[in-house]
Amino acid sequence: MPLALISAAELSTKFRGVTLQSQMPHQGRTGIGMAKRWFGPGLIIVFVVLTAPGCHTAGDSASGILLTVIDQGWLASGPRLTPEVQEFTRQTGIRVQIMPAPEGAREQLATWRELLDSRSETPDVYAVDVIWPALLADSLVNLKPYVPAEDIAAHFPELIANYMVDGRLIALPHNLNEGLLFYRTDLLAKYGYRVPPNTWEELETMSRRIQAGERSSGNKDFWGFVWEGAPSEALTCNALEWQVSEGGGTILDENGKVTINNPNTIRAWSMAARWAGSISPPGVKAYKEWDAFNLWQAGKTAFMRNWTNAYVAARADNSPTRGHFDISPLPRGRAGFAATLGGNGYGVSRYSRHPREAAMLVRFLTSPAGQARRCRRSCEPPTIPALYKDADIVGPNPYVSRVLQVHEGLALRPSLPAGKMYPEVSRAYFQAVHAVLTHKESAAQAAEELQSRLATMLKTSAVTENDTSLEKVGKAR
Repeated sequence: MPLALISAAELSTKFRGVTLQSQMPHQGRTGIGMAKRWFGPGLIIVFVVLTAPGCHTAGDSASGILLTVIDQGWLASGPRLTPEVQEFTRQTGIRVQIMPAPEGAREQLATWRELLDSRSETPDVYAVDVIWPALLADSLVNLKPYVPAEDIAAHFPELIANYMVDGRLIALPHNLNEGLLFYRTDLLAKYGYRVPPNTWEELETMSRRIQAGERSSGNKDFWGFVWEGAPSEALTCNALEWQVSEGGGTILDENGKVTINNPNTIRAWSMAARWAGSISPPGVKAYKEWDAFNLWQAGKTAFMRNWTNAYVAARADNSPTRGHFDISPLPRGRAGFAATLGGNGYGVSRYSRHPREAAMLVRFLTSPAGQARRCRRSCEPPTIPALYKDADIVGPNPYVSRVLQVHEGLALRPSLPAGKMYPEVSRAYFQAVHAVLTHKESAAQAAEELQSRLATMLKTSAVTENDTSLEKVGKAR
């Protein structure tokens, strides 16, 4: 695979002093066991120009075009999109560069915004997290003119709706991520359980019993249940699942009305607050996905909440938990079960010099054929319902059918009703929940304060946006 050496001068101002690392699954993101990478100003960045044998003869007219993609995840072996873009290059003759990105979602979003706000011609294609559409829509092209209607309709309708902003389709879904319950099949059998817990109460009971039994057998630092409680987007995802399962709503309703301060939300937060130090490690209040997964891989917990892509890593050939676990929907509350939606799609920059070719790449990456290849290779769940009926996919990967079952209980973070205020809404939310987990505030107190805080925040934002719109109209006149 040839390498291209490119000066860092063009991008150094956007990545100055940043340590770029791979991304662990979270909120919908990419994978486990990924490689770190660093770069800074004045250095030569090595970008991988992905080509395949014979690509130079695939199409002479296209071979001079070079597309750039900025993605959310890198595997230990390199960019996760490597096989897919190699095939694209083989078929079209269009070369593709994959740019590195920061690890965390907030750092990624800041980088994406800075690049787009500067009207940089590169990257051509951006990974778009499921919670970013309203934040990036102004700088991404409408894909409808480039993608046939039948291709769009092939995806889960709720995913397409998630990427629609003001009637414009700003990205196509590429991979699906959902919150799941992981459980140790060997330990459940050891303690006489035939099935995983169906409710949160059953989870607590089973966790206590297995935890006590393992500790009495000498595994002193064993815990029943591990999850993500750090004040971060990861906690927003976890807490939303507790809250929705208890009937507490989704922070904002579809009209943007704040729905936090209610007995169901208070009950859900209070439930989670008693876990840390009892069935979960005291440090769980600082855990993100990597921390939970490391404890799971070390064999120190019976249950774990994590994402679908953690399943891919846990079943790898060298995984210590391979063959000893399974997955199920998260436990039910009074209103049912809930699983936060994660994942990402791909959109095309308004400032790309090659929007048609970039849209071709997005269509290729998100197509049924492309997703089928990826699912067979890595077991990542597709975003196209028809593929869940494909025996070649479901046969070797029966867990894919359970992902479809979990899909019925999706909980959507309120990124669309919150619009460009979503980062502030999410931050206020996870800070309030974390105050409950750390016993700085009661659930009732935190819910009341958050209700007022969010209402004021969104009202102020609406007034500011209205003033800005009037100013633009005045200047236009």
